[in-house]
Amino acid sequence: MARKIRMGMVGGGRGAFIGGVHRIAAAIDGEIDLVCGAFSSTPEKSKASGEDLMLDPSRCYGDFKEMIQKEKRRKDRMDVVSIVTPNHMHFAPAKMALENGFHVICDKPVTFSLSEARKLQEIVEKTGLTFALTHNYTGYPMVKEARQRIKNGAIGVIRKVVVEYPQGWLSFPVEKDGSKQAEWRTDPKRSGIAGAVGDIGTHAENLAEYITGLKITELCADVSRVVEGRVLDDDANVLLRFDNGARGILHCSQICNGDWNGLNIRIYGELGSLHWHQETPQYLHHKSTDGYQIYQPSVGQLSDSANAHSRIPFGHPEGYLEAFANVYRNFARTVRKRMNGEEPNEFDLDFPTIEDGIRGMQFVETVIASGKSNSKWVKFKG
Repeated sequence: MARKIRMGMVGGGRGAFIGGVHRIAAAIDGEIDLVCGAFSSTPEKSKASGEDLMLDPSRCYGDFKEMIQKEKRRKDRMDVVSIVTPNHMHFAPAKMALENGFHVICDKPVTFSLSEARKLQEIVEKTGLTFALTHNYTGYPMVKEARQRIKNGAIGVIRKVVVEYPQGWLSFPVEKDGSKQAEWRTDPKRSGIAGAVGDIGTHAENLAEYITGLKITELCADVSRVVEGRVLDDDANVLLRFDNGARGILHCSQICNGDWNGLNIRIYGELGSLHWHQETPQYLHHKSTDGYQIYQPSVGQLSDSANAHSRIPFGHPEGYLEAFANVYRNFARTVRKRMNGEEPNEFDLDFPTIEDGIRGMQFVETVIASGKSNSKWVKFKG
């Protein structure tokens, strides 16, 4: 198959933030073409959004059901569906797309609830199609480098993990002032049982497990609604226990006034530690009692995994969109090779999957349950 992967999109119309990010990420490597979409919950806005993107008007659909049904009958049909809707609208289009032969790439968290995530996992396994989840922070080259250095034993046995995601954009009740992004994220009917924990806490959980290769086994959570009148959590502090005996701290908050997207992680082993900050993503800090080194993309002897995901010459920071694009590129290459009857390589397959989505929803439900419980520790059922 010597052509681009053809993509349809559900959500991401006028006024949406993350849809534009997905479209840019999908386009960066020139491997994916957006050919159609159902961009909004109203047919009129969906078609208008398609016009904004200069798509064929006949392929700008009123809803995802129409898109999947009509695309299935086309000779030049879409190959994959990108789902960029609020959480409550992930499951239905993903299910229908998979059952009609389309691969899926979906924004996180994977579904509205853990029960939906498990059902979706069964469908992915039954169809054998490719499913990717956009935990985009795993796409940074220096995150790949940290993961590989830990695999190689650079810091020895891991003893402690500290991962934080502070934001400040919900320090005030902006959901009551017409902020579209705040409205759905603070609405349990659209977001699910969690606010900050589901929105950014899952990113912190995923990053900790991805880099370390460890799994959370137990946690103890203090979950809060700081802003008066808010229904869902906007701040959470979680103690973690990992499957190798390491301890951890996870803090996620959207009421840290003065912070923007301060995701960072510090991993301490018996021989040293690794430090990475999302707002300065080109630097991986390796510290120990013997010294201090800083690693950068395209500089020095980096792992094959980091080099495979580095895009630009040294001295230029690898950013958010490039990391997002790495997820899309790897997904696209995996889809193309499987469509051609070929085996994807380890770098092609380096993207979050439905299993990561299950872990994320287990994390959400366990944290919320722990926050409501008087017990100190709650089992993390992985």
